[in-house]
Amino acid sequence: MRKFLMATAVAAATLLAAPLAADHHMTAPELTAALAQANRAEDRARDQFRHPAETLAFFGVKPGMTVADYMPSGGWYTRVLVPYLGASGSYIGLNPDGSTANNTGFTEYAAKLTPRFKELSPAWSLSGAPVMVHNSNELEPMNGTVDRVLIFREMHNLLRNGMMHQELTRMRALLKDDGMLGIVQHRAKPWANGDYTDGSKGYLRQSDVIGLVEAHGFALVGTSEVNANPMDAANHEKGVWEMPPVLGSKRDDLKNMGESDRMTLLFRKR
Repeated sequence: MRKFLMATAVAAATLLAAPLAADHHMTAPELTAALAQANRAEDRARDQFRHPAETLAFFGVKPGMTVADYMPSGGWYTRVLVPYLGASGSYIGLNPDGSTANNTGFTEYAAKLTPRFKELSPAWSLSGAPVMVHNSNELEPMNGTVDRVLIFREMHNLLRNGMMHQELTRMRALLKDDGMLGIVQHRAKPWANGDYTDGSKGYLRQSDVIGLVEAHGFALVGTSEVNANPMDAANHEKGVWEMPPVLGSKRDDLKNMGESDRMTLLFRKR
């Protein structure tokens, strides 16, 4: 019986992993077309570091889905997702409810995100999925309707501003019963100490992120190294902002390093 149960578990894991592995190596024609759009002329310089085709394939994002893009800011992924999701899909720019942040600086910053998106987005010449942008406290009527929530390099902000529980809880509520959460995050070394991985440097330990997300009602489906960068020492005194594209410390030795080392994680709502 024990051997049978073990074999069944292995088979189930194999079946679960297979679609992820297959998607990871295929680029849908719609995604290729979205990445080639003229309004991405400046964005394309970062494709070699951010791997949008491989990342979205790993997350299982497909045309026709409803996708919430968390803190889309300047719209780098917006300009990929809107044409890729197509007219039958929906794009939600999902911003945090900063009113409960543990510092007034982030509260003020968060309050400007949605108005700024609405101001900038008309110039992006978006065509495809209908676009809406809201703060997380405004979307309760949409609970249970979203296929994917995507968080690109923002988990450290949730942690250091005391908003992890609130925002992950609201994201989970938005998702369908089989919905998934995709995360790309600057990755600290496994041995990095707590002071370096409290969010203030931008880098988080992968094991910590997995633990935090699982504690909020998600199950880890898979991990990918598509956004890994082994050249990043992830020990910069001023944090991830010393790496390109910010180059905050203007260090010559970092200019050709690419962007930060990043974990890429996929979770299912449970």
